[in-house]
Formats: sequence, structure tokens, C-alpha cells
Amino acid sequence: MAAAARRLGGPRPAEVRAGRGGRPIAVGRTPVEAVREDWVVEDRWWTSRPLQRRYFELVLDNGRNLVVFHDLIGKRWFAQRS
Repeated sequence: MAAAARRLGGPRPAEVRAGRGGRPIAVGRTPVEAVREDWVVEDRWWTSRPLQRRYFELVLDNGRNLVVFHDLIGKRWFAQRS
């Protein structure tokens, strides 16, 4: 029996602390040094499972680059590879 396929680089739950306007100020225990860019994606609005996400491209205090998004429907945060 074949193993189930797993999507590489797919989103994973993230612990994000947000400040004013919903902008991330920390991911886990690591402070956000800078928000390089943010954008909103709205898709599949015509289906029973619409998608609304606000993405942030971050530079963390440790120098790491990370993309996180806030699921505006499910009210949860996720991280994915940049």
C-alpha cells in the first residue's frame, strides 16, 4: 500500500503574537525585527470553502526570514517557507 503524499513546504500552525493592526510582533519567543511586506489573498469565494488570508513576510530578530499568514476565516496563524 502506497504512503499518502505530503506537500512539501506546506503551511504549519504557528504561534504568532500580533500587535496594533494585526501585525506580527513575535513568532514563538522570537521578536519580529521587520515586516518586509504584507498582502491579502481572497480566493474560492464562490465555493463552500472560501479562503481569506493576510500574509506577512518577516525578518526575525535572529536574522531568519519567514512568511506567516493569518487565516481570516479560521482565526489561526500559520507559517510557511519563504
